[in-house]
Amino acid sequence: MLAGEDRRRIPPGAAAAEPAPALRPREAGSVSVPPREQQLRAMAEAAATGRAPRFFQRLPKVELHAHLNGSISDATMKKLMAQKPDLGIQKEMVVIDKGTKRTLEECFQMFQFIHQMTSRPEDILMVTKDVIREFAADGVKYLELRSTPREEKSTGMTKRTYLEAVLEGIKQCKEEGLDIDVRFLVSVDRSKGAAAAKETVKLAEDFLLSTDGLVLGLDFSGNPKTGRGQDFLEPLLGAKKAGLKLTLHLSEIPKQEDESRLLLGLSPDRIGHGTFLQTSELATQDLVELVRRNRTPLELCLTSNLKAETVPSKAEHHFGFWYRLGHPVVLCTDDKGVFATELSREYQMVAETFQLSDEQTWALSSHAIDHIFASSQTKTKLKEQWRALKPVLLEELCQEAQDAGGRVC
Repeated sequence: MLAGEDRRRIPPGAAAAEPAPALRPREAGSVSVPPREQQLRAMAEAAATGRAPRFFQRLPKVELHAHLNGSISDATMKKLMAQKPDLGIQKEMVVIDKGTKRTLEECFQMFQFIHQMTSRPEDILMVTKDVIREFAADGVKYLELRSTPREEKSTGMTKRTYLEAVLEGIKQCKEEGLDIDVRFLVSVDRSKGAAAAKETVKLAEDFLLSTDGLVLGLDFSGNPKTGRGQDFLEPLLGAKKAGLKLTLHLSEIPKQEDESRLLLGLSPDRIGHGTFLQTSELATQDLVELVRRNRTPLELCLTSNLKAETVPSKAEHHFGFWYRLGHPVVLCTDDKGVFATELSREYQMVAETFQLSDEQTWALSSHAIDHIFASSQTKTKLKEQWRALKPVLLEELCQEAQDAGGRVC
């Protein structure tokens, strides 16, 4: 059983499910293990109580849930503040530092300040490039950024020029030769209403057709306490019919079972958060079964959920529930700037909290490739990249272990 697992939260229909093979205790001598694999396992066991962050930084990673404006780092925010000192925005107004928490409502209020800092196309261009460079520096090899196009009458920025600035930033980073493949998802903000959603979907459809695989899908997000899910069914269904992949924020807050059930009827390609999908109540058992039956991957963001106080602790995070069932999950940051995190930290937190070995951690990263929205050719290319990187990383780990404790590799 994984550390922190709470059987009381597993619906009766799911409790009888066989655990995923990767989660069963490993039995020494049960299979023939090559010497190199034995070394890997020994290193994993030796490091299980406290691995160096370098392992998680060098681990190749896939990021599928990253909101652009929420991903602005402290360094980039300082540049924006220097350009707009008259706004009087301070760091604590846009970043939740270590050891600090905010309510979900307060988290969404922080974006009002961030949007004041990114009111021009040139702001969006700079932010996009900085965010991509930072993800690349953290070992992310494939990134799907997402953002809601905004218009700012005071600066003349339109929703279209907003998106064009983002795509230009992605293009310039590619020209720099960064070792990261970046794609984009257009976000629908539920707080803006159905009419704005239809306009956003139309823009997304236009860019889907004109960007040669750069714009891949649509994200449905925003403050879950605003708007009604049923009001967005028409534009979301239209997006799906137009060929846009669909990722939906679902069950971020309690008592949204009816809305979640309704939106799951759209057969989304991925689910964002899904924090309250799993409960012991029979009323929501069908939600878990529906997600499991469709094998819909979940984008999970531990630090975000902890700091926004939607989960009580790391050990009680719903990662453990879904991972134990062998269901597809992808670790993500959500808003790395606002929540002061990095994807490498998310992997380290999960590995240490749920006692994952290096091999299980690697598998968690490599399996994320299966759930990207890009083409099968891109998936194949990334898997080849992972295969090439694995022995290199193992050699580095082995050498460090040897240097630290005299282990012979």
